[in-house]
Amino acid sequence: MGDINIWLAIGLIVLALIIGVVVGYLVRVKMKDKSLAAAKSEAEKIISNAEAEAEKKKKESINEARNEIASLKKEAEDDVKERKNVVVELENKLSQREDTLDRRSQNLDRREELLNSKEQKIDEKKAELEQQNNKIEATLKLQEQKLVEIAGLKREEARKIIMDSVQESMKQEIATYIKDEEEKAKIEVKNKAKNALALAIQKYAGETAGETTVTTVALPAEEMKGRIIGREGRNIRAIESLTGVDLIIDDTPEAVVLSGFDPVRREIAKKSLEILVSDGRIHPGRIEEVVERCRGEVEMTMREMGEDAIFKTGIGKIHPDLVKLLGRLHFRTSYGQNVLKHSIETAMIAGKLAVEIGENEILARRAGLLHDIGKACDHEIEGSHVEIGVELANKYHEPKEVVDAIASHHEDVAPKTIIAVLVAAADALSSARPGARSDSLENYTKRLENLEAISNNIKGVKQSFAIQAGREVRVIVNPDEVDDLSTFSIARQIKEEIEEKLQYPGTITVTVIRETRATDVAK
Repeated sequence: MGDINIWLAIGLIVLALIIGVVVGYLVRVKMKDKSLAAAKSEAEKIISNAEAEAEKKKKESINEARNEIASLKKEAEDDVKERKNVVVELENKLSQREDTLDRRSQNLDRREELLNSKEQKIDEKKAELEQQNNKIEATLKLQEQKLVEIAGLKREEARKIIMDSVQESMKQEIATYIKDEEEKAKIEVKNKAKNALALAIQKYAGETAGETTVTTVALPAEEMKGRIIGREGRNIRAIESLTGVDLIIDDTPEAVVLSGFDPVRREIAKKSLEILVSDGRIHPGRIEEVVERCRGEVEMTMREMGEDAIFKTGIGKIHPDLVKLLGRLHFRTSYGQNVLKHSIETAMIAGKLAVEIGENEILARRAGLLHDIGKACDHEIEGSHVEIGVELANKYHEPKEVVDAIASHHEDVAPKTIIAVLVAAADALSSARPGARSDSLENYTKRLENLEAISNNIKGVKQSFAIQAGREVRVIVNPDEVDDLSTFSIARQIKEEIEEKLQYPGTITVTVIRETRATDVAK
C-alpha cells in the first residue's frame, strides 16, 4: 500500500511536471507571439515614421530645388538683362561714332568742295592774270614800236623810257602796299607777343616781390641806448668794428638806426644788436661772440635761400659758390624790390615764355635766375653788375646762353640768342609791373617832365602829354606843318631821343596824333 502511494505520488509529480512543461511552453509561445506582435507594431511604427520623415525630406528637397532653380533663373535673367544693357550701350556708342564719322565725312566733303572751288577760282585768277600780263606785254611792245617810230629811238632806249615811266607810276602804289603790309605784320607780331606774355604771366602766379630793407632796431627802453654805447663808447665801437656798420643813435625814441652800404653786414649787425638787447649783457667780449654767431647764421641763411631758389625754379645743379651768391641777393633790394624774389620771378616768366615759343624752358629759367647775380657782390668788386655777372658766369662755366642773357638784359650789348631776348622781356615784366618797384615822387615827376620836354622840342609838335604813369606819351602835332607820313618819322625820332636821354623801367609807348578840324560859325 505504501508502494502504491509512492508510485502514485511519483506519477502525480511526473504529471505535474509534464503539465508544467506544457503550460510553460504555451506561456512562452504566447509571450513570443506577443513579443512578435509588439516588434511588428514597432517595426510598422518605425516604417511609418521613416516614410513620413522621407516624405518630409522629399518635400524639403523639392522646395530647396525649386528655390535654387528660381535663384538661378533670376541670376540668369539679371545676367541676360545686364548683357542686353551692355549691348544697347555699345550700340549707342557705335551709333554715336557713326554719327561723328558721318559729320566728319560731311565736313571733309564740304572742305573738299571748298578747296575745289578755291582751286577753280585760283585757276581762273591765274588765267586772268596771264591774260592781263599778255595784254600788258602786248601794250608795252606796241608802245615801244610807236616810240621807235615817232622818236626814232633804239629799242633799248625806248624800253628804258617805258620802264622808268612804269616804275615812277608804281612807286607810290608800292610804298603804300609796303606800309600796309608793315602795319599788318606789326599788328600780328604785337598780338602774338601779347598772347605769349599774357599766357606766361597767367601761368606764373608769383607773390608780390616788393620789399624794403629794414635798418632800424627797436629798443625796449630809452636807457638801453646808454648800455649800447657803453663806458667811453667801447660797446658801440666794438659793434661797428666787428660788423662794419655805423650805429646812429639819435633822438628817435626807443630805436637805433643801422647805416652801411653792404646789406649782408647790415643784416649781421641787426641780428647781433637784437640778440644783445634782448639778452641785456652788452660788453666787448659778448659782442664779439654774438656777432660771430650771427655771421654764421647769416651765411647758413644765404645758402638755404640760394638752395630754395634753385629748388623753386628747378634748374638742376649749380656751383656751390653761385648758390651762396644767390642767397646773398635775398639781402639786396633794387628800388625797394627784393632782388632774389625778382630773379625767381624773372626765371619763372622766362620759362613760361620759352614754353610758348618752343625753346628750352630749363635753360631759360637758369638764365633768368642768374641774370642779376652780379648784384650780389657789386659793392665789393669794381664794375657794373652786368660785367660782374658775366665774369662770374664764365668763371663757373655757365652755358653761353646764360652768359649772353646776363650781358644783354639791360641792352648793353645786342642779344645773340633767343633765351637772352626772353630773359630781357621777363626782367622788364617783373620790374615794371604795378607794385613791383617803388620810386621817389621827385624822380617820378622829373621823368614825366623830361618825357614831355623831349616831345615838345621836336619840330611840328603842338602839345604832348605823359600818361599812364609815364608808360605812354601822347603827342599832338600841328596838321598844317606835318603830314600823315611824317607822323611816323616824328614817333621814331621821339622814341630814339627817349632811349638816348632817359633811364626808365619797362617800356614807353609814343603815340603821335595828327588831327584836322574844320570850323565855321553860322550867323
